[in-house]
Order: sequence, then structure tokens, then C-alpha cells
Amino acid sequence: MTADRFPERSAFPPGFLFGAATSAYQIEGAVEQDGRGPSWWDRFAHTPGCIRDGSSGDQACEHYQRWREDLDLMHSLNLQAYRFSVAWPRVLPDGRGRLNPAGLDFYERLVDGLLERGIVPYATLYHWDLPLTLADAGGWQSRDTSSAFADYAVQVMRRLGDRVARWSTLNEPRCSAYVGHLEGRHAPGLRDLRATLSAAHHLLLGHGLAMQAMRAESPSAQLGIVLDVKPYTAADEGAVHQQAAWRADGVFNRWFLDPLFRAEYPTDVLAAYAAHMPDVLATDLATIAQPLDHLGLNYYTRGHVLHDPSRPFPQAAEQRVNAAHHSTMEWEDWQEGLYRMLTRIHREYAPKALFVAENGAAEPDRVDADGRVRDPDRQRYLQGHLRACAKALAEGVPLDAYLVWSLMDNFEWGRGYTQRFGLVHVDYASQRRTPKESALAYAAFIRS
Repeated sequence: MTADRFPERSAFPPGFLFGAATSAYQIEGAVEQDGRGPSWWDRFAHTPGCIRDGSSGDQACEHYQRWREDLDLMHSLNLQAYRFSVAWPRVLPDGRGRLNPAGLDFYERLVDGLLERGIVPYATLYHWDLPLTLADAGGWQSRDTSSAFADYAVQVMRRLGDRVARWSTLNEPRCSAYVGHLEGRHAPGLRDLRATLSAAHHLLLGHGLAMQAMRAESPSAQLGIVLDVKPYTAADEGAVHQQAAWRADGVFNRWFLDPLFRAEYPTDVLAAYAAHMPDVLATDLATIAQPLDHLGLNYYTRGHVLHDPSRPFPQAAEQRVNAAHHSTMEWEDWQEGLYRMLTRIHREYAPKALFVAENGAAEPDRVDADGRVRDPDRQRYLQGHLRACAKALAEGVPLDAYLVWSLMDNFEWGRGYTQRFGLVHVDYASQRRTPKESALAYAAFIRS
């Protein structure tokens, strides 16, 4: 797939939206302002050794104060859609019960500002900032957190539902569960398979309960969820390596797609996990499999693997593809994978609509002496992945939006401020925003 130019604008149907995405903890800052309560990320980031550069989201991009400037920036870049997340502890400081009106006021101003500039708001209700009170009561290992999430979802919808058309319950439940509870690199910093599977199940259950509650509140709302997806390929043609790739796919992709669309966990992965599974009630999977109006996909790279019997299930060891370009995250630029995931999910799960909720690359960006930020590798990344979208559309995939990760450089979770994903460069000392060359090229493509 050629990736040296943008596709023709005519390859995308009328009404297709191009935009960018962010999340609350990564950009807002103001963690103690206007009644916001602490989240488990506040505690995790301030725990020595947890964040690569010792930083936190305390200040981030000061978006809480600079939101008008940031909306004007979006407008200047011709963005048609903006995906943001609502910070649960900003709305409900204790996770449930006492409402913080100032928190909802902020998101109301943000949504109104987007609409005034002709930008469609995409709201995500949970992008990992669990209120600390709930975290200390068991977090996502507790079924009670699932019901608390549904209550929170309704509170936000009651305030913003007349203006936000596109809602996502969760961002990347796989990452929340596995990276936070098995790999220990994200909050809450655990390394426990049973905790991981419990969190994964209760995240999905919370999604289902929230979908039910939000539909009751607003039957016409467009509701869905955002999953991170990753195609797995075998680095050797041998059957044992092909099987390892399929097992890895089961953990990363099917463990979340199957319950959402088929009301079941994949049997091969379930057999491997049986001894560590939480209690799954008879009604849980039906609750999880609520009809979706749309499915958001976060796609960055592939897994290229070999079977490794020394590793725990799925016994798949990632292999670097040396001939390819890799971002500063060490992720391979493989646009073919986005096409494969779009067409596969359309074929096997048939969601009503799909959108690319995140897609982007971290590169070693700097502001040159002439004030420009030259990032040709990111520009090629975006060009190639937009061409993958165009190819999928031509084959009948019901794709209706493409959102770049990220609008601006920000706090990249366990890696702190060491990674720059933004279309816009942020000087964290001065908070100066500088659109990169890729941003200007993307803006010109949208306008064309």
C-alpha cells in the first residue's frame, strides 16, 4: 500500500469526519481545581519509579485553562470532529454520590465551544482516570464499580446529551485491564492475572450497564465503545508460530470483541484462563452485548510474533521488523494492519458503523530555528493510514470518521512527557502550541 501521499478526498463519502483526539488526564492539568477529586492515576504518577521521567499529569497541557485557545487551534486546522474524555473525578469526586457542578460546567463550555466552531464532539466517559475512592474500594476488580460507572454515565448524559451525539463508554478496556493489572505499567500497577481478568470483565460489565442506563435516559443517542486492536502475524510460516499469533489475537482482540458482539468469551482463551476467571453471572454476557451504534478502533501497529514456550499464555514473543520505520515508542509503521482490522471486524462482527478513534505516531519532534516542526515520518504515517481507510471504504466497510492521536503532545501515561504524538507541538515550560508540518498537511487534506 503506497503511503507517500494523501488519498483523494473523493475516496471518502459525504459526511465523513476528520478530526483528532485527546483524553482528560493527559491534557487537562488542574487536578486540584474546582472540586476535582483524585484519581488512581494521580496516586500512581506520584509513586516513585512509576513514570519514566518522574512526571505527572498535574499540569499537562493546561487545557483546563486554555481550552478556548485549543478550540481555536482545532478550528484553524480544519478539524471537523474532536474526541475528548470526561474526567470521572471531576464530575463525581468520590466516584458516586456528591456531584461537582463545576466539573460538568467545564465540559458544557467545552461542548458548546466545539459546536460554535462547527466541530462535532465525540465524548468518551472513561479514559482510565478512576476516582481514588472507588479504586480503594476494589477498583475494577469490584462489581460495584461497574454499577457506579453506569450511574456516572447517566449524570453526564443528563447534562450534555442534548448536544453530544456520539458517545463512547470506555476507552481501551484491554489496556486498562492488562497494562494496569498484569504488566504493572499503568495504574493501579498490579501484576496479577486474576486481578486482570476480573478488571476486564467488570469493565465490560460496566460498559453494558452504562449502555442500558444511557439508552433509557436518551433513546436516540448514538452509543458505543472504543477498543484498541492489533493484528498479529507470525514471523515464521511454521504452524506453531501461526498458532501463537492466533492465541495472541485471542488475548488482545477476541477477548473483547466476542463478548461485545457474541455474548461469549472465545473458548480457546477461556480454557487457558479458566483457573483465574472471576465469577461471571448468568446475565453478565447478555448485559455486555448491548447493541452498539458504533465501534471505535484505536490502531497503531501490529504484533509480529514467534512461539515461545518459556512465556506464559499466549506464548508469543514480539519480533522487531528491522526493515520498517519504528516510532519512538518502538512501534512499527504498518498501515496494512488498519485495513486488515477494519475489513476483518466488518466481516466477522458486522458493527453498524466504525470509526478510527485513535491513530498516530510518536516521533522525535523539535521546533527548528525557523519556528517550524518538521515531522515527515508522521506525515507519511497519516497518509498511509488514511489510504488504508479509503481502501476499506471501497470494500464496503461502514467507516464514518478518522481521528488522529493526538491533537497535541501530552502526558503519555507511564512514559511521561518523553513521547510526542501530537499534531501540535507543546513546549511544556511555556505551554506554547506550534502546529507541526503534519498538522498543516492534514489541514490542507481536509480542506481539499
